[in-house]
Parts: sequence; C-alpha cells; structure tokens
Amino acid sequence: MNLAMTPLRALACAVLCTAALAGLASAGNSHASVDTTHRYLIQRSFPKGALDGLDAVTKAKVNQTNARFGVKWLISYASGDRTKTFCIYEGPTEEAIRQAAQANHLPIDTITEVPVTLDAR
Repeated sequence: MNLAMTPLRALACAVLCTAALAGLASAGNSHASVDTTHRYLIQRSFPKGALDGLDAVTKAKVNQTNARFGVKWLISYASGDRTKTFCIYEGPTEEAIRQAAQANHLPIDTITEVPVTLDAR
C-alpha cells in the first residue's frame, strides 16, 4: 500500500482536519442537533474556469437554496487548477445534500459522511 503524500492526499487530510475542527466547535451544541445533523464531505468536479465567477452573491444564493433543504455549507477547498472542490456540509441526510446540490445545479462526484472527529491534540 503506497501512502506517499500526494497533493490530493494532502488536500484530503486538510479537509478531514477542518472537519475535525468543525466537530470540536459544534461539540457544545445540544444533543438534539447532534442526533439530527450529519457532516458530509462532498467532492465535485468542474470544467476549467467554472469557479471563476464565484462571488458573494452566488454564495448567498447557494446558502439560501441549501436552507430550504436543512443543509448548511461550512467550508470548501479547491484544487490548484480549480477543477475539483472538497466541501464540508451539514445536513439531515445524504439525500437532502443531493437535493440541495441539484437545486443549486452543482455536481456531486462523491459524498462521504464524516461523523467521527479525530482530535489532533
């Protein structure tokens, strides 16, 4: 098994670390939100240049649409060529994440639920 630290593996590690930090930040929330909200890592592929128009207005529109499905976009990372994104979302179900993405006309390559927080301390 080759465990060399490729750029993609390094990005995935950064995303998982951010997810872990997000989990720590939300640890103080009530038990009800822990039981009904799940954290997901979404990988998306875009044509070259598709992310160039991503501005505050577009982000607000995405967040507004997400809210209709009980979904919250926490953070995203993009590959160097800006053709892949790795996004951390919270939502009630994987299906809600998919419905929000479809309503926002956003592609999904993979969705992975990331419920486990690994503390680096």
